[in-house]
Amino acid sequence: MHHHAVFHDLVLVALSILIAALASYTALDLATRMRAASGRARRSWLLAAAIAMGGGIWSMHFVGMLAFSQPGLEISYDPFLTLLSLAIPIVVAAAAFAVVAGRPQALLVSGFAMGLGISGMHYTGMAAMRMAAITEYESRWVVLSILIAISASVVALWLAFRNTSAVQRLFAGLVMGLAISGMHYAAMQGVMFLPTTAAAQEAGHLAVGQAPLAFLLAGITILILSIGIAAAVYDRASAERAQYEADTLRRSEERFRLLVEGIADHAIFMLDPDGRVGNWNLGARRLMGYGDDIVGTSYSIFHTEEDRAAGAPGRGLVDAERDGKFAIEGWRVRKDGSRFWAEAAIVAVRNESGAIAGFAKIVRDVSERRRAQEALDRAREALMMSQKMETIGQLTGGVAHDFNNLLAAVLGSLELLKKRLPPGDPKIQRLVENAMQGAVRGASLTQRMLAFARKQDLRPAVVDVRDLVRGMASLLKFEPGIRVETLFPMHLPKVTVDANQLELAVLNLAVNARDAMPDGGLITIAAREEQDGSGRSTSGYVALSVSDTGCGMDDEILRHAQEPFFTTKGVGKGTGLGLSMVHGLAEQSGGRLVLKSRPGEGTTADIWLPIAEETAAPELRAEAPAPVARASRQLSVLVVDDDLLVLENTAAMLEDLGHIVVEARSGDEALALLRRTRTVDLVVTDYAMPGMTGLQLASAVAAERPEAVILLSTGYADIPSDARSSLPRLSKPFDQAALARAIEAAMDEQEATGSIVAFRPKSA
Repeated sequence: MHHHAVFHDLVLVALSILIAALASYTALDLATRMRAASGRARRSWLLAAAIAMGGGIWSMHFVGMLAFSQPGLEISYDPFLTLLSLAIPIVVAAAAFAVVAGRPQALLVSGFAMGLGISGMHYTGMAAMRMAAITEYESRWVVLSILIAISASVVALWLAFRNTSAVQRLFAGLVMGLAISGMHYAAMQGVMFLPTTAAAQEAGHLAVGQAPLAFLLAGITILILSIGIAAAVYDRASAERAQYEADTLRRSEERFRLLVEGIADHAIFMLDPDGRVGNWNLGARRLMGYGDDIVGTSYSIFHTEEDRAAGAPGRGLVDAERDGKFAIEGWRVRKDGSRFWAEAAIVAVRNESGAIAGFAKIVRDVSERRRAQEALDRAREALMMSQKMETIGQLTGGVAHDFNNLLAAVLGSLELLKKRLPPGDPKIQRLVENAMQGAVRGASLTQRMLAFARKQDLRPAVVDVRDLVRGMASLLKFEPGIRVETLFPMHLPKVTVDANQLELAVLNLAVNARDAMPDGGLITIAAREEQDGSGRSTSGYVALSVSDTGCGMDDEILRHAQEPFFTTKGVGKGTGLGLSMVHGLAEQSGGRLVLKSRPGEGTTADIWLPIAEETAAPELRAEAPAPVARASRQLSVLVVDDDLLVLENTAAMLEDLGHIVVEARSGDEALALLRRTRTVDLVVTDYAMPGMTGLQLASAVAAERPEAVILLSTGYADIPSDARSSLPRLSKPFDQAALARAIEAAMDEQEATGSIVAFRPKSA
C-alpha cells in the first residue's frame, strides 16, 4: 500500500477559517444577550448561540474537507453520520453555555466537555467519509487537536460571560476562528489514507456526494449569517426602543421635577448616602428659609441641638436604610432659629444592584394640627376632671348632710347637758366644753365639704374686698419669718359673695401659703379687675389673689390640688379640703378658682368673683348674739325630721326654751298630727326626707293651717325653686342660740307681714 499525497484548496481553507471566525463572533455576541435576558428570551438566545457555535464549527470542518483532495480517490459521505456530526457540537455548546451561565465556577469542566464534543464532531465527520481507502491517525496529532479544541472551548466560554465591547468580541471571534481551524488542520495533518481494492461504497448504502454537501454547508453558513443579521436588527430595534424609553423617562422626570418643585407646603429634598443635601424643592426653601448655599451640608442642621447631641439624625438614616422608610414627628429649626413641629419621613433610594444611592426626605409643618390636638386634649382632660369632681361632689354632699344631722344631735345634747351639770365640778364642765369644741370643728369640716360640693347655704351680699381683707389683719399674723403684704388699687369694684365664706377662703389660702414656706417668706394678697376671657360674655370680675414665695407645685400636684382630700402636708396636718372649699365657693358664687405654680417659684391662687350690680344693697353686720334665755312667749311647735337623733335633740332644745313640742318622723305623720292637734303656731321641718320633702310638707300645711309659721331646717343650698323655696331657713348643724334666733326672726316676720304674706316668696 502506498501513501497518497494530500492537497488542500487554499481558497476553501481561507473560507473555512472565515466561517469559524464569523461563527465564533456571532456565538459570543449572542451569549452576551443571553446573559442580560431571562426566561424564554434567555433560552432563545442560548439556542441561537449554540447553533452559531456548533453549526459554525461543523461548517468549518466540512468546508475544510471540501478543500481536501487526494488524486485517485472519490469521496462521499454517510448522511446519518454527517447529520450526527452536526448535532453533536450544537448540543455540546448549548449544554456548556447553560452550565457556565448558571455556575461560573464550572468553566474548566464545561470547557473540557465542549472540547471533547468538538473533537468528537471532527472524528465523526471523518468516519462519515466513504472512499476506497483506509484512514489511520497519528496519536500525537490527535492529542494535539483535542488539546487545541479544549483550550479553544475554555476561552470561548470565558469570553462569552465577560463584559466585552463589540471590538473585543470581533477580535476574540477571529482568534477563536483561527484556534478552531487550527484544531481541524492539526487533526488532518495526522491522518493517513491507505488505498484499498474494495469499492468506494457498498451496494445499497446511501452516500452524499461533495456537491450536495456543498449545498448543505452553504445553507448552514447562510443560517449563521442570518442569525448574526437578526441579532444586528434586534440590536438596532433595542437601541431605538431604549432611546424612546430614555426620552420618555426624561420627559417623565421633567414632569415629576416640576410637580415636586410646585408643592409648596411640603419640603422635599434629596440626600446623598452620607446625609448631605443634594437638591430640594421650592417648598423646602420656603419652609426652612435656606438658599442654594445649603447644598452639600448635612441635613442634621435642620434638627435641634438636643437631637443632634443625642444622635437622632444619624439614627434616622440607619433606620431608613434598614427598613426602607423612617417616619417621626418632632421639633425642627429654620435658618432664623425659629422652631416648628414637623412631620418628617426619610425614604431610602436604591440603585439597580440594591445598594443605597441616597435618601428622599419629606418634611411638613404640622404645628397647627399639634396645637389643635393639645387644645382637644386639654378640653378632654377638663371634661374628665369636671365629671370626676361632680361625682365626688355628689358623694361628698350626701355624706356631709348625714354628718350634719349627727353633729346637730351632738351639739344640741351637749349644750343641754352643760346647762344641767352641777356647778361645783369644773373638770366636768371642761370636758363638756372640749366635746362641744370638737363638734364645732366637725361642723366646720362639713361646711368645707358642702362648700366643695356647692351645696352650702350661701348668703351673698355686696362686699368690699379691700375692707374685708383689712378686717382680717388679726387673723393673718403668722410666725416672725412670714411677712404679709396687701396690694389693692385705689378704685376696686365691689363683688357679690358670702362674706363669711370669703374670709374663710382667704384664711385657707393664707395658711396654705404659710405651710409652703417653712423657712419664711412673703405672702402677697392683691386684687385686680378682670374681664371674662371666653369671648362669649362681657361680665366683669375682681380677681382676689394670694401669692407666696414658697416651694411651689409641679404639674402633677397642680392637677390634683383642687380634688377633695388631696393633701401634701402629711398625715394629721391637713384635711385636703381647703382648696376644694375655695373652689366650691368660687363656682357657687359665679366665678372660678385659678391656680398657677412652678416648682421653686411659689404659688398664686386667684379667686375670680363677679362684680356687684350698682343697685345691690350692702350687707348689714349682725350684732353679737345675746345669751340664750327662755323664750318670751310659749309656742306650740310641730318638729318634723326623719332622723330620730336630730328629732329628739331639736325637741329637747325647744322644750328647754319653754315651748310645747309635738314630734313627727315623716311628712305624712306630721299631717296626721296636724289634723288632730288643735293649735300649731310653728312647724320646724327638715328638707331632705324620704317620701315627702320639707317643701311639699310646707305646701300641705299652708293649705290646712295658713296661720302656722314654717321654718325649714337644711344643710343644702340647691333647693328646687318653687313657691315655698324662700321660706325662713335654719342651717344645720345648729345650736340652741341659732334655733332661738331663727324662731324669733320667723315669728317677727309673720307679725310684720301678716299670716298670708309669710308663705309667699320673699322679695329680693
